[in-house]
Amino acid sequence: MADQRCECEATAILVFPCSGGSNVGQMANAAAVELTKRGRANMYCLAGMGAHISGMVDSAAGADYRIAIDGCAVACARKTLEHAGLRVDRAVVLTDLGIKKNHEFAWSEDDLQRVIQAALEGAPQVVQAAEGDCGCGCDCGCR
Repeated sequence: MADQRCECEATAILVFPCSGGSNVGQMANAAAVELTKRGRANMYCLAGMGAHISGMVDSAAGADYRIAIDGCAVACARKTLEHAGLRVDRAVVLTDLGIKKNHEFAWSEDDLQRVIQAALEGAPQVVQAAEGDCGCGCDCGCR
């Protein structure tokens, strides 16, 4: 069973935010930062995907799960990943969540939490095991 994955092995989840010039673009970025701070995903460079920087694209291709967070329906983040030949596992569009786009660069904490929850919907759980036996039963040692 060489393809079997250790149940306590961490899942590599990358998040690519839009970071556009509006409140929803900057909220997409803030959500990615928060997901990274919480240890639920790792924020990755969308500009590197658009520039087709081979090492960066190769690294992103090795992720288990990729999340694109776009501010609006133009979907620059999702389209950039697809143009780089990467599968997008979860695509979130803030305006589809009912958040109005403007250029005031302000948002509520409630809206930010809705974006974070939407990004994580369907995502695999990131498991962080302690050194030694984690008790998952896979006999991997969880190093």
